[in-house]
Amino acid sequence: MEEIKFRPFGDSAVTTDLSKNNRDGRLITEQIEKRPFKGLIEIVPGFTTITVYYDPFIVYQICNGESPFRFVEMKLRQIINEIDEKKIYSSREIMIPVCYGGDLGPDLENVAKYHHLTKEEVINLHISKEYVVHMIGFAPGFPYLSGLSKKIATPRKDTPRTLIPEGSVGIGGEQTGIYPLESPGGWNLIGRTPLMLFNPNANIPSLLQAGDIIRFQPITCKEFEELKEAERN
Repeated sequence: MEEIKFRPFGDSAVTTDLSKNNRDGRLITEQIEKRPFKGLIEIVPGFTTITVYYDPFIVYQICNGESPFRFVEMKLRQIINEIDEKKIYSSREIMIPVCYGGDLGPDLENVAKYHHLTKEEVINLHISKEYVVHMIGFAPGFPYLSGLSKKIATPRKDTPRTLIPEGSVGIGGEQTGIYPLESPGGWNLIGRTPLMLFNPNANIPSLLQAGDIIRFQPITCKEFEELKEAERN
């Protein structure tokens, strides 16, 4: 296992690449959150990186002549080295209801034809997997997920849509994801969830967080409308 290396990310952040070792980024992020240092602003996990933002002026006041970057690097290395390698990250498990096909999933039939499958087979493959949220990005609350069956991995559309409805569940290449807000996009839409993935008025605006485990559950159009109404009241 290679030693974890840190590098400056501008003058107020430190980033580390975990792709060449077996350390669990979710566990590291959790431990930094539990042991915040003075001046810490935000922790941003990515697919293979963790970036820690800090206030260099606050850190400078406590780093005893050391550069803020070196001080933060020392703090992070100390936290990581003290993590028990046998410790396992405790993920939240979240069920996402989805109404597949029809007007809510206009590309389901095209995905099925592309793989020479029935629409029901595509749905069953999509709901049979357990997905990990690796990061939130692209748009507020948008989860990047791993775990999609390669049997339904489908290239993005040649011409993106200019407007995709909130809650749309799509497939883009070997990934599946959920559009939390109305936005342009080129993924193949196979269904829609009534859940609000991003609520700017909530204490924690994003429903999903890096490290979450999610599964998709099929629902009827009637259930979709009922859940959507309840979600917004």
